[in-house]
Amino acid sequence: MPVSVLDPERYRGDFAILSVSSPRGKPLVYLDNAATTQRPRAVIQAIVDTYEHHYANVHRGIHWLSDRTTDLYEQARDAVQRLIGAERREEVIFTRGTTESINLVARSWGEAFLRPGDEILLTEMEHHANIVPWHQAAARTGAKVRFIPITDEGVLDLSSLDQLLSARTKMVAVTAVSNVLGTVNPLESIITKAKSVGATVLVDAAQSVPHLPLDVSRLGADFVAFSGHKMLGPTGVGVLWGRAELLDSMPPFLGGGSMIRRVTLEGFEPAELPSKFEAGTPPIVPAIGLDAAIEYLDAIGLPAIHQHELALTRHAHERFAELGGVRLLGPAPEQKSGVVSFVVEGVHPHDVAQLLDGEGIAIRAGHHCAMPLHKRLGIVASSRASFYLYNTFADVDHLVDAVAQTQRRLRRK
Repeated sequence: MPVSVLDPERYRGDFAILSVSSPRGKPLVYLDNAATTQRPRAVIQAIVDTYEHHYANVHRGIHWLSDRTTDLYEQARDAVQRLIGAERREEVIFTRGTTESINLVARSWGEAFLRPGDEILLTEMEHHANIVPWHQAAARTGAKVRFIPITDEGVLDLSSLDQLLSARTKMVAVTAVSNVLGTVNPLESIITKAKSVGATVLVDAAQSVPHLPLDVSRLGADFVAFSGHKMLGPTGVGVLWGRAELLDSMPPFLGGGSMIRRVTLEGFEPAELPSKFEAGTPPIVPAIGLDAAIEYLDAIGLPAIHQHELALTRHAHERFAELGGVRLLGPAPEQKSGVVSFVVEGVHPHDVAQLLDGEGIAIRAGHHCAMPLHKRLGIVASSRASFYLYNTFADVDHLVDAVAQTQRRLRRK
């Protein structure tokens, strides 16, 4: 049996949902963590405690309950600042998720800085949330969207980067980790080259922050976006980190309560960071839950989590290689996160997922919000297993054995 630096059995008891059974009485094998992770009791309890003992609106009420809730909400901002190594807490903006964070930049930064003829450089492996907002920004401003291609091995073809980058390149927006291929991209190299032509850089870190250490003060990017629900936290909360000087130079994304300092019949004056980009009632309880999730992850350590996922990914690659008739997408495990996407010869990915569901195994099937990438790969869809700290080698074996059973069943038919 393979070994890992992390013992998932030590933590599985913290996740009540992992002990439930499927409608067919099969134990749950949850392998859809790239879509969303499960929550430990500590996070659920933080949410319950807030609603039962600490809940009020923040930054508004002149009473002790609002003060207490505000303190907890702002403690969550401090936790995010520490997690990602931000120099200033005001650079941490709470949003509803990665998608809103990227849209905030595309709309606000794009309005301020994009002009006709400018270029926005993306990659062929981007999630739709890091493609569509930039097409919309290009349509509004007259800019053009270009793409870094990928190789047949599922890594970025950086040999094309020097030709794609120019003085016209104003934004380079790149995923840290592909949600389909699992590819861990060489951000430092990309950012260095982007900065050499004066481009601004946004990193979609939805698939990296939950799994890999990140220090934004050293990374060199200008914006980083990620979601709480992919890192043991609640849905409804995400983060945009941005350099303070850039955020200061951008117009507010949404208008309303909290983001204003003064309103008159003639106009308004926006508030200081971070309130400037947190219009309306913010995600109060989700942010407090995210604080609990960060504390839980800190106690384990992201390096240990990454090494555990790497061991699971290696095991999955080795086991799938025994089957035949299965195409694994993306590079070798050493270049990946805990994502293993695959295509079973002669079987639609939806059928694979449905048959695995009958065995209690939860995976994702479809284009995973990455249609251009699937077109580049010559397929319309794929099946995806994705791992996290509570997954075991036995989970991987159940997955591969169920795929083998599916192959045998369909051959008989």
